[in-house]
Order: sequence, then C-alpha cells, then structure tokens
Amino acid sequence: MKEDFLHYLWKFKKFDSLNLKTFNGEIITILSVGQYLELSGPDFFNAQITIGNQKWAGNIEIHLKSSDWYVHHHERDAAYENVILHVVWEHDTEIFRKNNTEIPVLELKKYVDPLTIANYQSLMLQKSWIFCEKQIKEIDSFLLENWQERLFFERLERKSNPIFELLEQTHHDWEAVLFCLLAKNFGLNTNGEIFMKIAQSIPFSVIRKESFEIENLEALFFGNSGLLNAENEDNYFKDLKFRYFYLLHKYQMDKKIMEPVQFFKHRPDNFPTIRLSQLANVYHKHQNLFSKISTFKSLENIYEVFAVSVSEYWQNHYQFDKESPKKKKLLSKSFVDLLVINTIIPLQFAYAKSQGKEISEDLIYLLKQVAPEKNAVLDKFISFGLHSKNAFETQSLLQLKNEYCIKSKCLECAIGIELLKKVN
Repeated sequence: MKEDFLHYLWKFKKFDSLNLKTFNGEIITILSVGQYLELSGPDFFNAQITIGNQKWAGNIEIHLKSSDWYVHHHERDAAYENVILHVVWEHDTEIFRKNNTEIPVLELKKYVDPLTIANYQSLMLQKSWIFCEKQIKEIDSFLLENWQERLFFERLERKSNPIFELLEQTHHDWEAVLFCLLAKNFGLNTNGEIFMKIAQSIPFSVIRKESFEIENLEALFFGNSGLLNAENEDNYFKDLKFRYFYLLHKYQMDKKIMEPVQFFKHRPDNFPTIRLSQLANVYHKHQNLFSKISTFKSLENIYEVFAVSVSEYWQNHYQFDKESPKKKKLLSKSFVDLLVINTIIPLQFAYAKSQGKEISEDLIYLLKQVAPEKNAVLDKFISFGLHSKNAFETQSLLQLKNEYCIKSKCLECAIGIELLKKVN
C-alpha cells in the first residue's frame, strides 16, 4: 500500500465517514477534507473538522504509519504546526506539537471497506506494461473522452513552456519563434536539436530580408550547419559557399561551429540536406508565415501552405557532388501532420494564451482532422482495446502513458479512480 491510496481515500471520503473516532475514542465529524495541493508541507490544507465538541480548522497530514512523522522529520518543520488531524493507516506512536499537545490520530484501516482495498490491490497488481491494461477497455466512453480532453490540454501546457522561453529569447517575435520550432521539427528526432541551433544562430531579421532569394536562404542554412565546410567541385556548392561568406560579411555575423548534422539511419528523403532545402523553400514561398498559420482551423489550409518541395538542384541530388534520379521531394502529408501536432497547434495554443483568448474547441477540431500517429506506445494501447481515430486521441494517450502510467499516478487518473469505484 502507498500513501497516494490514503490520499485518494481521504480526498473522496472512501470510508465510513459517519462513524469516525480518534484513536483515543473522540467522535470526528468531517466538515471539509481540505485542498489537496501536492505542494511541500501537509497533504491537505484548510480542512475543517470537529473532534468531540471542538471545531478545528487547519491542515491534515497523512501517513502509512504514525511514526513516519519522524521518519520525514516533520517535527523540525514549522509548516506542520497547524496539523489538526494525523490520518494514518496504522497508529504506532503518539505525535506531539512543540507546545506538547498531542495531535489527534485517525486510524483509517478501521473504516475502509475490504472491497475498496481489494480493488486497489487488484488495480496495482504486477503489470506487464500499465497497471490497468486488463480493465482499461471497460471504461465508459464518455468518461474516457472527457479525460482525454484534460490530458490533451495538459500536454499542450507542457509543450507551451519552451515556446514562451523562445519568445523571451526572440524579444517577443512570434515569427522568429515559429521559425525555430519549424526548424526543430524539420530535423526530426536525430537532427532536431541541431536544426534548432542553426535557426537560433541566424537573426530572423536576416531571414526576412533574404527570403526573396532561395539560394541565399540555403546558403545560410547549409553554411551554419557545416555542410559547406568541405571542398567540392560542384558549381552549386561553390555558389552557396560564396553567398554564405558574402552574407556573413553583409550582416556582420560570425561563422558558427555546430555539431555535424546526421545522415546515418535516415532514408534519403529525410537527409538533412533535403529537409534544410524544404525549410528554405517554405520561407521563400511565404512571408509572414506566423500570421497565416496562427489562425488556421482547417487542415487543408495548412496542407496548402506546406505544399513545397526542394529547390531545383536538390531535385536530382541528396548530397553535394552526387547526382541522383530527378524527384520533386514534396513534403508529405504525414510529415505536415507532424508539424501540425508538434508545432502549429502548440503555437496556436501558446499565442491564444498570451492574448487571453479561448480556442480550446478550435484546437480539438483541428487535431481531430489529423490521422492518428503510429508508434510502439500506441500499438500497445491498441492491443488493450483502445483504438484511436485521430491525432487528438493519440496525443492524449501519449500524455496518459508518460505522465500517469509511467509515474504510477493511477489515483490521480480518471481511469484509475473510475476502476476503483466499480467495485464499490
């Protein structure tokens, strides 16, 4: 048994709350269980109870054993001086305040239905992947949908934090923020961080000014990625290299030394050369890109914006000096879907939040137009009977796995709480 189970019992009063007595035999009446804030200090704040004929207002501390008070060194912490009731599973020692008054104890195990305990133990049995893997398919669809919505916005809140950090770094230039985020996502998992550094190394004001010449954008991207450091006989390579050093001089920029981009384990269409050219073409084709996509509610509009390919040279090359069969190398719909999931929707969310606007329904509507993602985590959920119809559902399941299942937060999860209710 874990303390979080006792927190669950107290928070939802999953015990015989009408017949409570302290360990010393005084009648307890719960007026308010208090606020479960999960902060440092006592577990529940601002509770209200009566013990005997005396009404108390203060905090509740919960432990498996009374002696855990000393194990956690609460006797040294002034934050625990206002504890009005010590709720424990097993009472094994008295606890005193600094003024030598004894803290009343509620031994909870006397008041909990054995079925509740059995259900908890069943939920927390040894797992092969997640604790509720055998029961999750039984969850009511309405409850699951509501919980998925909560999970989705929790995930967006997490994704918005680095966006606001970028906003500070770019002096509140949303276009520059978008550029950095797109660069990261164009780099995929392998080159994402390197592409982000490349984007951050070029002032976005320079991108704005040079976006009318695709060669200049490619020169900046390839130059700061280190891909122009070699000596090649290729005329396009030589042209980009000349342009790169010209632009460095023109804008008084320093040549950046980056860790090398990775070609290893990538299909040719995902080579960094191809992705950098596609990114350059996005900014060659569209000025004021953020102002366009920040308000899009239709997936088709986004597909139109990102209907770009590589520049002419890269249609028959994957690397400098190595010609290949001609291919346009358009951004695929599946790739644009990833941009929607990882860049556009988080950015729309962060921007609306900064403006004090509510666009929750619009974001859900947009993401429900995107095909469900495919990965090992989602395949596992499918094997347990949870089939996702769209990216909204897959994103919520990823949040569920990463923030609840992995961390064993079953008693903070709507699914876990519902499964506990079923036995009662």
